[in-house]
Amino acid sequence: MSHYGPKPWIQQHWDWRAAGNFLFGGTGSGLILAASLALPLGPARAVSLPLGLVLVALGLTCVWLEIGRPLRALHVFFNARTSWMTREAFAAALLFGVAVAAFFRPGEWMEVLLGASALLFAYCQGMILRASKGIPAWREPRVLAFILTTAASEGAALALVLALAYKFNGNLVYGLLGIALLARLAAWMAYVGRVAPKLTGAPRKALEGVTPFLVWAGTAGALALAVASAWLPPPFALPLGLACAALAIGAGWHAKRTMVTRASLNQGFALPKLPVRGVR
Repeated sequence: MSHYGPKPWIQQHWDWRAAGNFLFGGTGSGLILAASLALPLGPARAVSLPLGLVLVALGLTCVWLEIGRPLRALHVFFNARTSWMTREAFAAALLFGVAVAAFFRPGEWMEVLLGASALLFAYCQGMILRASKGIPAWREPRVLAFILTTAASEGAALALVLALAYKFNGNLVYGLLGIALLARLAAWMAYVGRVAPKLTGAPRKALEGVTPFLVWAGTAGALALAVASAWLPPPFALPLGLACAALAIGAGWHAKRTMVTRASLNQGFALPKLPVRGVR
């Protein structure tokens, strides 16, 4: 049961449904970003856009299921001046519009808009966490770099699976995946190094517990499988690519779910001046 006061507590308002927005939305926007950067026109590129939009929509549906009054969901569009959730909603609408246009009328400028709209959506997700000032694990400025790099990593991993499934040269996808995974690892280590000392007990243990899995499975393991899939013949490449994507995406999802639900220690509040009866 949650409480409010000067003593820290784990927030209870954002549960697995709120985490689902960051999980599915990050992977979906990352896939669309990866498609705009590394997937040439063809079947893989054609599949990537609707798949990315389905994942983003699934994430937004998780948020819709969480809110207390689902029929008032459209009210999210009314506060763009101060709310990053409102900005995320507008970014999602832009992403859907651009992705549909790019699907039917591809072109160089459309690819630029496609990548920019996907990046904007992921940026808004990072800023939603960044703007939560009372929770040290969210307000840390370095959380934004991790949210962006894990979206790129997860999207590139899915793009690799599509490239292998449709049997075309995926050198650009391999390069993007390698860079994104290493950038994500660096972003996570910098983030944990700043946030973990500010936490105590179970939240700190949960956050630090993500690191071994992200380092060895989500980065080293995923990279090893990606390299193996690049060298082995097609019958073996696709299963290795699927395993690589499972590790890369699983590590990102585990980290984000931990950040949102288990490491979200609310610091409480301080009262520097207390009223004393009979004293002015």
